[in-house]
Amino acid sequence: MKRIIIEKSPPLKGSVRVSGAKNSALPILAATLLSSGTCRLEDVPDLNDVKIISEVLEILGAKVEKIGKEEVEINASDIRAYEAPYELMNKMRASFLVMGPLLARLGRAKIAMPGGCAIGSRPIDLHLKGFKALGAEIIMEEGFVEAKADKLVGNEIYLDFPSVGATQNILMVASLAEGETILQNAAMEPEITDLANYINKMGGDIRGAGTSTIRIKGVNSLNGVNHQIIPDRIEAGTYMVGAAITKGDIMIENVLSNHIKPVIAKLNEIGAEVLEYENSIRVIGDRELKGVDIKTLPYPGFPTDMQSQFMTLLSVANGKSTVEETVFENRFMHVDELIKMGANIVTNDRKAIINGVNGLKGAKVKATDLRAGASLILAGLIADGVTEISDIYHIDRGYSNIEEKILNLGGKIYRRN
Repeated sequence: MKRIIIEKSPPLKGSVRVSGAKNSALPILAATLLSSGTCRLEDVPDLNDVKIISEVLEILGAKVEKIGKEEVEINASDIRAYEAPYELMNKMRASFLVMGPLLARLGRAKIAMPGGCAIGSRPIDLHLKGFKALGAEIIMEEGFVEAKADKLVGNEIYLDFPSVGATQNILMVASLAEGETILQNAAMEPEITDLANYINKMGGDIRGAGTSTIRIKGVNSLNGVNHQIIPDRIEAGTYMVGAAITKGDIMIENVLSNHIKPVIAKLNEIGAEVLEYENSIRVIGDRELKGVDIKTLPYPGFPTDMQSQFMTLLSVANGKSTVEETVFENRFMHVDELIKMGANIVTNDRKAIINGVNGLKGAKVKATDLRAGASLILAGLIADGVTEISDIYHIDRGYSNIEEKILNLGGKIYRRN
């Protein structure tokens, strides 16, 4: 089993380029199923999740060609299959995003119930609620969900929770429905805006993406286009924390600071120096760090995907901190691993109390989910001795070339079989 080995490292210094956003690339790859032409995507991160959804597209009949390391060309003009295989769907939750485009293009979609990180309940009922509102019949049996519609017609849809996945799936299916769809309490993440911009490039008519109310006017067909994926704000945030926790100095390139304002604000509050430029951010961590309180919220609040990385940082900050997780109910699985490394953390339901310690020590730990894996890498960089992380397939789902990037910053990290 592959493992990541980390030794205590000097302060991380230098520059690192952030890859395209995984959470933007996956829905946009799914949305290529809406197009009858060839789509060329740039800054597609080299990740296992991207490989999985590309396999799903190919099985459905699309032609997927990797042009460069982070460039992909897709032609879905001849798709005929409406059923995605269980083996691939079970590997990754985001693969459920092909359901909306299939329903829109073929009038039918049959998908295995999705898998992914075990960070809590992420029900698909909001996706199905949207499909039903547009005229689809939903059938659920034997681990599969099927949607069928002779005709899709726009409607008003209110999401009980601003689910990112449901917002994306509804945007895609409504883009080819007859009439107008008004989606209220929609997710407002930058990845939603990127998807809407992509569909609009193809000839769609979506307005209001990035706000809580999105209006989608259905069109008859969508064309092939070129599109560049936005930078990954969570990868950027992870390296920003890396600069602060190692007392380093990192220039993070290919990042949009407007997408990570809460991360910048909390790093400033903790005591790091954050300098913003047009397409880059510099973080200097040579100051004394102090504890803060964090509460995760849907965008534009503090991102749940940065919670575990900040908890690692707070575990060695001066004083007491609290972290409240409001988005996923099971996202403290990394706490036990950090405690193995000497952190002083007590959890009660969705709240964690962190008392900063003078340092961490290397240990054998497990990446319980994607972002937990990132938090353990950060911990290993400052821990005395050697840290060995198992279950690193989680990390490979969300971070492109993470060892190479950290090595280039001066970190001591390598992979071992």
